[in-house]
Amino acid sequence: MLMDAKMETRPTAVAEKPKQAGEIRSRWEWAEPSVWTENMLTALEKGVKGGKWFSLIDKVWDAKNLRASFEKVKSNRGASGIDGKSIHEFEGRLGDELRKISEQIRNETYAPQAVRRVWIPKPGSKEKRPLGIPTVKDRVIQTALRNVIEPIFERIFSANSFGFRPGMGCKDALRMVDALLKAGFIWIVDADLKAYFDSIPHEKLMAEIERKLSDGRILKLIRQYLKQKVMEGLEGWTPEEGTPQGAVISPLLANIYLNPLDHKMEEEGRQMIRYADDFVILCKTREEAEEALETVRQWTKEAGLTLHPEKRRIVNATEEGFEFLGYKFEKGHRYPRKKSLDKFRDKVRRITKRANGHSLDNIISRLNPSLIGWFGYFKHSRKCIFKGIDSWIRMRLRSILRKRQGRKGRAKGDDNHRWPNKFFVEHGVYSLSSAHLKICQSRC
Repeated sequence: MLMDAKMETRPTAVAEKPKQAGEIRSRWEWAEPSVWTENMLTALEKGVKGGKWFSLIDKVWDAKNLRASFEKVKSNRGASGIDGKSIHEFEGRLGDELRKISEQIRNETYAPQAVRRVWIPKPGSKEKRPLGIPTVKDRVIQTALRNVIEPIFERIFSANSFGFRPGMGCKDALRMVDALLKAGFIWIVDADLKAYFDSIPHEKLMAEIERKLSDGRILKLIRQYLKQKVMEGLEGWTPEEGTPQGAVISPLLANIYLNPLDHKMEEEGRQMIRYADDFVILCKTREEAEEALETVRQWTKEAGLTLHPEKRRIVNATEEGFEFLGYKFEKGHRYPRKKSLDKFRDKVRRITKRANGHSLDNIISRLNPSLIGWFGYFKHSRKCIFKGIDSWIRMRLRSILRKRQGRKGRAKGDDNHRWPNKFFVEHGVYSLSSAHLKICQSRC
């Protein structure tokens, strides 16, 4: 089937011939080398006795793993946790901090601190979503833990799951959806899990983890993170379910819990493309789509999850659109969905306010990275989208220049002749439509 050829370079099968030195490492280049030696990777690919891994805790407290984990936390930056200690402050006492962590894990005296909850804007919406911020110390330990256990679960994850996985991302998922649509899978199950990260049942999640892990101290660490106290202001509580968004380990745990659904859909011949808790199922007939939706409905009910009652439908992609990972797919074309476009326009508006004291060149230097980044993701949209956005951006810039001449209102009429399109090209404004044209020419 179409999906079988996907991700051939991923380590999903063991060759019959002996491996040359370094061959396995090349397939698992993302795995932390201080943890996953070639011998361990060989055991991972061949399979361990009973299918379960024992005695891994010493890999978590290993000094090299902890130091590598700090470097990852540092590169991700991020705010301080409930203790107020920044990454910079932690680094100032790095040797002492890492030695203390190692001893506490080894002696089983380590206990995670509370997670600091903040609320951040939901893209394209007036709503906000909760984000849990662990302390730097806890982020380092969670990263060290993830370094140890992630390859074990990567070995069994479905190739149809793209979210928060090494070497995979949104664009891979979007390419697969596009390929399936072109192959005639036009009936779409468009559904959404309600508050997925906050509703994962702890015991059922642990049961999935224990299918592959039998190190009691590793399991204890994971349970501690699931039960981390959450602090919002002066109020605090201990969660009974869910794993906080913002925690290093949460995306992996979320993928582990939905992995059985991925494989169930594969076994039934369904093309479900999933990115974390966001998924679509592509089918060739409406009947298949209805059956797939019923399967998902039953599975989620048994798993203690909830399909959003207002966000599930079956659509024919040749007649009406559906949204996935920021794009809208409709009648054989792709567009940025309205929320994605609104978010982008809001960002441009903040940079191009008429009442700002920056020079035009300074404004353009701040604007261009946003334009380049946005185009990099949405470059597969219809070309008419880019022409309209370019025109709108030039209007914003002309309005700034108009105001500086003491005139009121938005740019119009003679302003287009006073500052023609060529003027903005000469000042280096990144053109979305020109970038799209270059891509089309290179393809030809």
